[in-house]
Amino acid sequence: MKFLTIYTPDPDKPADFGPEQQQRMGALIEQGFKDGSLLHTGGLLAQGSARVRLDTGRFTVTDGPYAEAKEVIAGYALIEVASPEAAIEQARRFLAIAGDGVSEIHRIVEGGAGCP
Repeated sequence: MKFLTIYTPDPDKPADFGPEQQQRMGALIEQGFKDGSLLHTGGLLAQGSARVRLDTGRFTVTDGPYAEAKEVIAGYALIEVASPEAAIEQARRFLAIAGDGVSEIHRIVEGGAGCP
């Protein structure tokens, strides 16, 4: 099963992401690529972003960065694991290093049944 995980840091608790955390995160990422559970990962910039919305036939575009710090998505990972429980465990290991925040997990539906 493939999942997209989206990380939003807690805006009220700035992360202390020093050399030790960087080393631990690097090891986690390296292990994920090595065992095949991590397919892709990256950070996202708030600047240069946009939201496109369709509401009753009318499109609106809102340019970022957004006023609400809680809306800033800092990064994402595309993972492939055996179950939703394994995806949750991946998110737990990530948050233990990244610090306070939220990691949303979305299952990816690929081709065939269930795809619009």
